Amino acid sequence: MSHETVGRTFPGMDEAGLWRRVAADGDERALGDLYERHVDRVFRHAARLASDRRDAEDATAVAFFELWRRRDAVRVVDGSPLPWLLATTTNALRNLQRSSARYRRLLDTLPRSADASSAEDEVFADESARALLAPLGAVDRQLVMLVHLEGYRADEAAVVVGLSAAAARARLSRARAKLRDLVPDATREEDSA
Repeated sequence: MSHETVGRTFPGMDEAGLWRRVAADGDERALGDLYERHVDRVFRHAARLASDRRDAEDATAVAFFELWRRRDAVRVVDGSPLPWLLATTTNALRNLQRSSARYRRLLDTLPRSADASSAEDEVFADESARALLAPLGAVDRQLVMLVHLEGYRADEAAVVVGLSAAAARARLSRARAKLRDLVPDATREEDSA
């Protein structure tokens, strides 16, 4: 189904009129009409440039979000924000691709075990660990999983969660102490082995 026939709030209004309502009055309904009018074209543009559908969807969403957020600074051409939307979509895709490349480079620097089991086996084995780690906060849980289940060094895990190496080590120490308090027998057995 094409978006062009769905949800028009201002059916007779031209695009310049809709844009004036958005820019001058912050009219969300007019923005909705502009979205319905242009989302297919913006998505097609993104899909042609993107490496996958999710990136195209994300770039389309970013473009319309930025259209609303920066409505005071949007440059319209002949009363239409479409050229601005297309340029913003292109820039959003570039940002997504740069971010993905940085993430892949980071992952490539992390050590890998030569005798690693399949990802499926590890996920199911990690279910019991996940239940044990549930009392920890999200960042501490992620640190413990990266260091103790995935085998990364604390400084490598720190990069992933956005902490300094010192902060990651301190949080890991507190998390281990909390886990020892929660499961005293299991950790003593581990320590003596």
